[in-house]
Amino acid sequence: MNPPLPGRSRPDESAPPPDESAPPREQEDEESMTTRDGAAGADPGLRINGDRLLCSLSELAEVGKTPEGGAERLAFSPEDGRGRDLVRFHMEAAGLEIRVDGIGNVLGRRAGTNPDAAAVLLGSHIDTVGNGGRYDGNLGVLAALEVVRTLNDAGVETVHPLEMAFFSNEEGSRYHPDMMGSLVYAGGLSAEEARALRRRDDTGASFVLGEELEAIGYLGEAPTPGPVPAAYLELHIEQGPILEAEGIALGAVTGVQGILWEEITLRGASNHAGTTPMAFRRDAGVVAAEAILEARRLTGVIRGHVATVGRASFRPGLTNVVPGEAVFTVDLRNPDPERLAGAEREFFDALDASARREQVEVQRRELARFGPAVFDERIVSLVEEVAATLGHSCRRLPSGAGHDAQMMSRICPAGMIFTPSVGGISHSPYEFTEDEDLVAGGNALLLAALRLLQGGLSDAAG
Repeated sequence: MNPPLPGRSRPDESAPPPDESAPPREQEDEESMTTRDGAAGADPGLRINGDRLLCSLSELAEVGKTPEGGAERLAFSPEDGRGRDLVRFHMEAAGLEIRVDGIGNVLGRRAGTNPDAAAVLLGSHIDTVGNGGRYDGNLGVLAALEVVRTLNDAGVETVHPLEMAFFSNEEGSRYHPDMMGSLVYAGGLSAEEARALRRRDDTGASFVLGEELEAIGYLGEAPTPGPVPAAYLELHIEQGPILEAEGIALGAVTGVQGILWEEITLRGASNHAGTTPMAFRRDAGVVAAEAILEARRLTGVIRGHVATVGRASFRPGLTNVVPGEAVFTVDLRNPDPERLAGAEREFFDALDASARREQVEVQRRELARFGPAVFDERIVSLVEEVAATLGHSCRRLPSGAGHDAQMMSRICPAGMIFTPSVGGISHSPYEFTEDEDLVAGGNALLLAALRLLQGGLSDAAG
């Protein structure tokens, strides 16, 4: 377990499994509930069982737990399979009708009173990056489960069916692109294409996505693209520093910035480090270094732009040999599509000029390309309204990270709720969000979902 950051508490990881009959944290007595129908503008009085949500998060964090206290459940790995089994068990115990599609997305359905109404979908992901945290994605899935449990406990019927989902391979750590499961659900990539993708591990062994998916028991038969929801809502940790720095409890997310991932291979000529004059060198390493610095330079001249080189390697990788090959990835992001396109153009123009000077060949492989997403204004406003109902501060902000909501916004009204991240740390075993903020986010998801489930978007901003 990680030591807590100064002044921060952590959930008790030795806590017993959730007691389904325990009185919910922040739950009001039934007599004090003003209404149970979730009508627009009214507080139905329902609150999630906060202790149960926290125990669910701790339980899932034990699957793939790392020595540093983080979690590692890479998509389609055995650890991912065990995490899926755990969450699916709880979904079935909550009475949900389960279906699994051809990319391994798992969805559970709670019926509504109108059989012809489209479902309101809540979800996120449970796969992690290597040595990742316990909240990224997991909060959204387990809070959606907690919404289902809370409605069941209170005997609430809803007009629209409620569905919850955990999407496959949101992180894209082993297979690209990221947000793969939701992209397939939304029709942006066929399940057949996704299952045919290949990867190699550090030993050079080759793997096929579909075979790994089948091995963990999650190659399903439900068709893709999936049914179009009435709306999609996702609770997530911010993964950035803004909410904590400003003392804000909840974020109403306005959209997600555009993302470009590329893998670049540079081929020059390996040669002796001592006997090869500088003018005779074809140094792939120098071109890679200049490109990395150019990516950083552009962040200072293009508004709202961020860039990352997260992986780089040289071959043959010897102290006394000029690198004949360099391979690196670049991640470019900007909320404005024209600025993102300009950054891409400037970066590759500079790379090509450097490669020509050094007589190095450039090979590009696109890993992911997603334009900026703008979330539905009615859902953004709804998040603000439920935050006010709960007595929490709230501000609008865009997301710097990609999310499944970005893909779902292609086919239906979509939105997100953020909770603060301590220190802005994420994709790390030191990722942490205060218990009270996790519960606040869960209650915001509950009240927003109720409004959507009972009135749909017609009442969402009412």
